[in-house]
Amino acid sequence: MTALDALDYAFASEEPFPIGGCTYCYGEEGLAELSRPLHLIPDDMVSAAAGEVPSHWVDFPRLYRRLVPRIMRSLVAGPFHVSEELIAARLVEAGWRTWDASLADALRNVWTAWWKATLHTHPSPVSIRDTLGLITVATDSLRPWLDMWTATRTPAADAHLADLMVDVLFEYEITDLSLGSYSEYHATAELVEWLLTDVRDRVTDSRLDDPDFIHHLQPTGHRCRPGAARGIRS
Repeated sequence: MTALDALDYAFASEEPFPIGGCTYCYGEEGLAELSRPLHLIPDDMVSAAAGEVPSHWVDFPRLYRRLVPRIMRSLVAGPFHVSEELIAARLVEAGWRTWDASLADALRNVWTAWWKATLHTHPSPVSIRDTLGLITVATDSLRPWLDMWTATRTPAADAHLADLMVDVLFEYEITDLSLGSYSEYHATAELVEWLLTDVRDRVTDSRLDDPDFIHHLQPTGHRCRPGAARGIRS
């Protein structure tokens, strides 16, 4: 909550402005609602804009930057009506790394605080895979978050680890695992190395020692491959 409050404070300088965009989906009324002060924008408009394609808006980066505090506060509380990994894709498309340092740093601090809180809380409002997928795709890095997990030796962190194993070992998805709505980040190599070394003593699933599983692991020469977006939840 402290990190989210700091995010609100950092983004308070983002003033309302007239939103332009496609009027087919929301009409002039919807655009007018998005042009209001941030706290007056209806929740359904925030979630709709959070997942909308950038081409829908005249100034997508500016609009998304304004909405970030509302999006993140709703997202971490769960459930939100837009997938976490789609939010990550939209943040990248909005160019969050190019924002003023105070804004970008406040957003990074939310992700760090959220990840730490998740590792200490089980069950968590958002699944461990969805949380990891968002912060990995948004930051284009997986290992720092795994290292934090390694250092967090709590019952909650171990319970999340067991949940992740159930998820990614189903039909051996881990042998070709990509994170992101558009499969932007190929995670197999880093995740498998981490599981077989850093936290092997905390994983009880015998499938990690299965010769067939090891045989199917292939070196990954790239991170990006085509994939379908998960999109907006019903």
